[in-house]
Amino acid sequence: MKLLIAFLFVAVLCFSFSDKLYYFTIPISYLSFSAFKIIGLVLIHISLIWIGIAQYQMSNSWRIGIDEKNKTELVTKGVFSISRNPIFLGMIISILGLFMIVPTALSFCLLITTYFIIQIQIRLEEDFLEKQHRQEYINYKLKTRRLI
Repeated sequence: MKLLIAFLFVAVLCFSFSDKLYYFTIPISYLSFSAFKIIGLVLIHISLIWIGIAQYQMSNSWRIGIDEKNKTELVTKGVFSISRNPIFLGMIISILGLFMIVPTALSFCLLITTYFIIQIQIRLEEDFLEKQHRQEYINYKLKTRRLI
């Protein structure tokens, strides 16, 4: 995940500061129009607000990765009643927004790779949460979708 973030940062820098480097990210010119970019900006802003709300609602249960040492409360209210993984959903939407702003083969590959890496992380976290919260988490899974 950290490597993907680094590649995304490089893609944005290439787009922002160097036409020659941007060319090597293989621009998809037919997707490069202002309405597409505006939608991308809107998606990024909405996803950042969504992520912020989800992190706030997690409160003391917020962790990066799997924390096997500390038992946390299962959060099922607020945006977590819509999605079991609202932060990951927001991350996927923000990368989609970035692709819409900078439509290149590199940003598309990063979007697809990010989606698959997040799916793997979700499954690892779900296994952990099921072991930690048992029936409470199983009931939550039955009521709430993984992403949307």
